[in-house]
Amino acid sequence: MSVNKTVATAAEAVATIGDGATLAVGGFGLSGNPIQLIEALLDQGASGLTIASNNAGVDDWGLGLLLKAGRIKKMISSYVGENKEFARQYLEGELELELVPQGTLAEKLRAGGSGIPAFYTRAGVGTPVADGGIPTRYDTEGKILQESSPKEVRPFPGPDGRIVSYALEESIVPDFSLVHAARGDRHGNLVFNKAARQFSPPAAMAGRVCIAQVEELVEPGELDPDQVHLPGIFVHHVLEVGTEIDKPIEKRTVSTGSQEEN
Repeated sequence: MSVNKTVATAAEAVATIGDGATLAVGGFGLSGNPIQLIEALLDQGASGLTIASNNAGVDDWGLGLLLKAGRIKKMISSYVGENKEFARQYLEGELELELVPQGTLAEKLRAGGSGIPAFYTRAGVGTPVADGGIPTRYDTEGKILQESSPKEVRPFPGPDGRIVSYALEESIVPDFSLVHAARGDRHGNLVFNKAARQFSPPAAMAGRVCIAQVEELVEPGELDPDQVHLPGIFVHHVLEVGTEIDKPIEKRTVSTGSQEEN
């Protein structure tokens, strides 16, 4: 039986994302941002969104577009340092923020996609990540309205046999996932490129409905199974966006001379 998960337009791909939906969005910095899907979601108008993503793009690109339009009510993120609008909304009480260690965020998504409801980790033990007290919401005057709650902490044998403390982290299972892949086939098998492989596979796994945009769409059987980074079982819709898409660089660094001169 033939399986064809392709959709014709980005608008069709995001049509069922409604107000108040939770999303996992792939990308690492600006690498692998599913920008065509984000722009379509901006045009579609869904609001009150909760988004789990390593970062929130920059002010005028990536998830920064949805932030600027006031469509996001909560971010679950690891890194927020490149987006001034993100910081402004958070500090002025317009945006709720749940800060999560980077590896923990990836594992919360992967666990969600694997059917694992929670797990223990040493990351954050002995800090406000586990003890609670991180401001999650401010009011318009900069006063703290809400703080993170303490996590359950239990002792387990560590790698060297000593008893150490681990904190309980719950997995993330959002309504939708949006990811960008370099190649994909009509069955939804995906291949990611370099840094885009950091968060995109676990983000894609986690969503109850995964929507993937791909630069190159190929027929089933053209991808080497050994090179597939995410099997199609996790993917529900595939949109081909082509290879001539905009790929901005977050911070461009150039050399001013030869290595000997420096």
